Amino acid sequence: MAFHRSSLNLLSTFIMLLCLMLFVLSAGAWWFLDGIWAWSAGLFYLAYDVWLIFFVLFQTRYLATQGQIFPIHSNQLQRPTKTTDTPSISVLIPARNESLILPKCLDALFTQQGVKAKIYIVDDGSTDHSAHLLEQDYGLVTSQGLIHSTHHENLYILRQASQGKAKALNSALPYINTDLVVTLDADTVIAANALQAFMTDFQNSPNLVASGGVLKPVCRPNRFSRLVNCFFEFFQQFEYIFSFLSRAAWYKANALLLVSGAFAIYRTEVLKQVGGFDPDSMVEDYELNHRIYRYALEYDLDWTVGITGQAYGVTDAPNGFKAFFHQRKRWFGGFLQTQFAYLDMMANHKYGAVGRLMLPMKMFDAIQPFLGLSAFIILGILIFQADFTQPNPVFYAILLIILGKMTLDLVYHCWGMWLYQRWTGIALSWNSFPAILCATIFAPFTFQIVKLMGAALGWWVFLTNQKNWRAQREL
Repeated sequence: MAFHRSSLNLLSTFIMLLCLMLFVLSAGAWWFLDGIWAWSAGLFYLAYDVWLIFFVLFQTRYLATQGQIFPIHSNQLQRPTKTTDTPSISVLIPARNESLILPKCLDALFTQQGVKAKIYIVDDGSTDHSAHLLEQDYGLVTSQGLIHSTHHENLYILRQASQGKAKALNSALPYINTDLVVTLDADTVIAANALQAFMTDFQNSPNLVASGGVLKPVCRPNRFSRLVNCFFEFFQQFEYIFSFLSRAAWYKANALLLVSGAFAIYRTEVLKQVGGFDPDSMVEDYELNHRIYRYALEYDLDWTVGITGQAYGVTDAPNGFKAFFHQRKRWFGGFLQTQFAYLDMMANHKYGAVGRLMLPMKMFDAIQPFLGLSAFIILGILIFQADFTQPNPVFYAILLIILGKMTLDLVYHCWGMWLYQRWTGIALSWNSFPAILCATIFAPFTFQIVKLMGAALGWWVFLTNQKNWRAQREL
């Protein structure tokens, strides 16, 4: 299966050089500038984050009065016309050594409200007792090369040698004859109304061709440290909430590139039309959305990629440093791989808001790990070298900027938590002000640094073209 790989153009080259120059000058300012400008890396890092906060606030303001976002299209400013036809739906579950959680994933699918989906499990060379579990609990028979369950007429199993997640998904596509197809990780358990929420969103939005659900990360008990487990679960849950609000903002701008393959839905015809998932990509779900936008805009199709706030699920998340670094360096390496594969879309008016806004911003994101780490390192050096026996206006100015940014973060987090609950209909169990305050104060100096380190390692993954697919618990 061949996928398009684009070439460099003048504007994309300029933006890349501009981002590189910004990093070099801001990080190097400590050597040749005095005063607060010696911390230029921190100033640029905070300024970019402030811009993103106001962008999200502006784009998601509609959620305060309505539960659904309708993006603005270049040739359609009104809401799409609803359709009355009820679409059919299938669910693809790529699984490798997931016997511990797979039954819970399936139970959630069997109990969906108002929806009976065809369920396809693609066993990608499992070496645990997944095969025995499926045989014992669901009863399996083979007919015309396809294994199906004798207990559930809508459950099918495909088996293949381990080839990776993208190939596992692609191998099932020829069997799919429904209108919609959901990709669902085996370690994700969805709410009882999740598939119905997807179907309603697609009925209300005929232009919608792909959409992501909203996920809550949960960490399994860490056998080494309960404190580490609590650390990663608390901050990842906080991170995911604002990550999904950010996706809602980009959906409103009709430039959303990221829907999580752990729980996403596509129009089957569109998924097949663009060629399925790219087996050479480290982040096949992220890469696919670039291809969808490219295809739509080149053929003048009014397609959009969105997010469905009421389609909710709980997913397994890294519960320690090793698993977390493995996940984040792969994510960031895959992001870089995709960014450089679609350079000709960047700053290209032909590709709408994706080309004009999203992809140039993503190029800045490529240097953000190094900019952020430089900001923290330089701040530490400035504090270490400061003479606090005398008035230190530079340190006080930096402290005032940081306090101002944290105040803005606190307001944004309080508003965002309320907005998230209204949008998703999910009552958060830890949304008290002390928890928000704790996350606002400590995340920048703990979890954020760990995230930046994982992303920086992603550059090595990208440059060495590493790719593998392992379950969290195998690490």
